[in-house]
Formats: sequence, structure tokens, C-alpha cells
Amino acid sequence: MSARASAARFAVIDAKEKALARPRIEAERKPWFCSGCPHNRSTNVPEGSRAVAGTGCHYMTVWMDRSTSTFSQLGSEGVAWVGQAAFSNDKHVFANLGEGAYFHSGLLAIRPAIAAKVNITYKILYNDGVAMTGGQPVDGVLTVPQITHQLAAEDAAKIAILTDEPEKYSSVTGLAPGISIHHRDELDDVQRQLREVSGTSILIYDQTCATEKRRRRKRDAFPDPAKRVVINEVVCEGRGDCSVKSNCLSVEPLETEFGTKRQINQSTCNKDYPCLNGFCPSFVDRRRATEEARGDQRFR
Repeated sequence: MSARASAARFAVIDAKEKALARPRIEAERKPWFCSGCPHNRSTNVPEGSRAVAGTGCHYMTVWMDRSTSTFSQLGSEGVAWVGQAAFSNDKHVFANLGEGAYFHSGLLAIRPAIAAKVNITYKILYNDGVAMTGGQPVDGVLTVPQITHQLAAEDAAKIAILTDEPEKYSSVTGLAPGISIHHRDELDDVQRQLREVSGTSILIYDQTCATEKRRRRKRDAFPDPAKRVVINEVVCEGRGDCSVKSNCLSVEPLETEFGTKRQINQSTCNKDYPCLNGFCPSFVDRRRATEEARGDQRFR
């Protein structure tokens, strides 16, 4: 290489080094749960517990404040715990498992956990679709009653169902014997009970994917609640407890002359209402329009 070519090459390298040395601002935009996503609630664990992730939308809990770490390939959710349990100070873990992954090969992950008699609770997140890749239906027939029978036959120690619509199970037949059914608000209590069960327990969290609800509502194929929630920014103090409790992207900041408040983005809200769990009197139910028109506005 000639001296001129060498000098040109060194100049290019020097320019790249200087460009890399310049200070820069990097903004990382991580994916998040859709508004009203059932995983947004179901992947919480009780204080003092931890969870492991797998393949699916619930994998995003790895970078959220959900005490969830490590993940596995499809069909191996929670399997690492079989080898770790004897050498860990933790007596129990939760493992998140989507129903599509369960039907594909996830049952094969539960089977060795039962055989090894390790203390683990599999949370089967039944959201009525393969949400991660566009919301397709699960290939094959897969119902909650079928799952309960499969896992009872595998000798699961305890099986519980949580749902946002417990009333629908009054007409559901074919569940395996001994199944308990709970409202999703009982998630923390049920998980605390299951983590004390010796062996492999199962929590089936039954709630339709929020994006699928939106699609079906547009086709009049899914109930559309005649209810919306708004935030009265005059009452809102900007504490943000609604954002903390809901972890919902539809709860957005609102800049006012009195500081940063909160507002509900009605165009992205999927009417799941977890924001109402926030400790705040500023939420107003829009079904009360008649009372509001009379000046009898009641706050939640």
C-alpha cells in the first residue's frame, strides 16, 4: 500500500474514532403491553416471589418491574427450575406460559416439573389468540375445560382459574373435578395460596387479548361496554398512582398551567379499566352523563 493510500485509510479510521467519541443521547423505546392486555395484570407476582418467562407477549415482563428474570425457548418454560430447585434458597417460582405455547409444546415442560415434584406454579395465560404474531386462533381445539382435564390427568397438585368474567363459568361444563374459579381481582391471594402448595400447581388466567377485543368489536363480534372513564384534570393532582396500578399506555401525561396531570387516551383505551385501581378521586364514569348534566357529578 502506498503512503498516500495508507494516509487516506488512517484518516478514515481517525474520523470514525472521533465520531464514536462524540457524546450522544440514546433513547431506548422498548415494546410494552397493549392497553387492557390481560398479561399486564396476570404477570404480577406476590411480594417475595419471582417468576420466569418464556416465549410470548409476556416475555416483556423481563424488562418491567415484575420480579421476572430469565427466559426459555418455546416448550421449555420453567424447565430450568427442575435442575435449579435443589440448589436454590427459593422454595418456589412462577412460570408464565401462553396457551398457544402450551398447546404447541408447553405441556411437555409441565410434565417433568410434576415428575420431579418441584414447587412451581405454571400460569397458563389463556387469551384466546396467538397475540404475539398477529392474533391468529390457536391451531387446533383448545378450551379451558380441556386444559384442566389434561393437567389433572398429569397429576397437577392444584388447579385454579382466574377470569375477568367469573359469571360465565356458571354455564361452563366439563371442568375437571376440584377446580376453583376466582375473579381476577383475587390474583394476589390465589397466588399466595398456590405458592404454598407442595409440587406443581396450575393457575389458568382466562381473559381475551385486548387487541382481539378491539378487532372483534369493530365487527360486532364481541360485547362493547357502554362505559368510558375520563379523568377530571381539575381534581387530578398528578400523583400518577393510576399509571402505577394500571401500567397502561392509555394513561398519558397532560400538561396544564397547574403542572403535569393525567388523561385517558380514548382512541387507544380498550375498556379494561385497571386505572380505576389507582387511589384517586378524579375518575369520572361517562355513563353518569345525565347526573353530570344536572350538576350532580360524582367522582370515583
